[in-house]
Amino acid sequence: MPDYQLIRSKRKTLSLQINYDAQLIVRSPLRLSIKKIESFISEKQNWISKKQAQIASKTTKKSSYEANDEYLFLGKSYPLKHTKTGNPLSFDGKHFALNTKYLGVKAFHWFYQKEFIKTAMPLLEKFGKKHNLAYQKVRFKAQKTRWGSCSASNNISLNYLLMMAPLTVIEMVIAHELAHIQHKNHSKDFYSLLKKMLPEYQQADIWLKANSQKLHSL
Repeated sequence: MPDYQLIRSKRKTLSLQINYDAQLIVRSPLRLSIKKIESFISEKQNWISKKQAQIASKTTKKSSYEANDEYLFLGKSYPLKHTKTGNPLSFDGKHFALNTKYLGVKAFHWFYQKEFIKTAMPLLEKFGKKHNLAYQKVRFKAQKTRWGSCSASNNISLNYLLMMAPLTVIEMVIAHELAHIQHKNHSKDFYSLLKKMLPEYQQADIWLKANSQKLHSL
């Protein structure tokens, strides 16, 4: 089941919309059950995937990595400088340093993935143990339309481009996917658990929705 935003109103029918940021918006009658809503989403999965892929393909990607260009790390922007030695990309707390022997895009992906694994694994363990949510395998990859997912067998997948987002956003996505271990839907019980795990999750979700295109423009 893909992540979605549910909007209930005094309407008679269900409708789906993919917004400019490839997010799925579901508009539903006030009293329609989550089971029926998610059954409808499942029936339209091919359409959803196609539309999200079309939007993701239109995201502007960087073609050059010039000195003094700025890049995000944990929600803040830092300038880039060039070097001819060392790792593909390094960070000293004030600057990114790109070894010009490497392609910029590959260097940044290498760096964000490495740093995200070091950041995410302790958070997964912390939230999992505290709320008794046992996950299986964990995968880290750069996905075009998802920040995370939890499979039926409780395997967790996380998008390492989240390393560009504030720590609270990383926590929110991790808590969201772990909550799916107990609730495989987006019911009231799911959001109740998510709020218990991370009371400020809504603010983090707002940041991610507003900045998703920046995180995908690498």
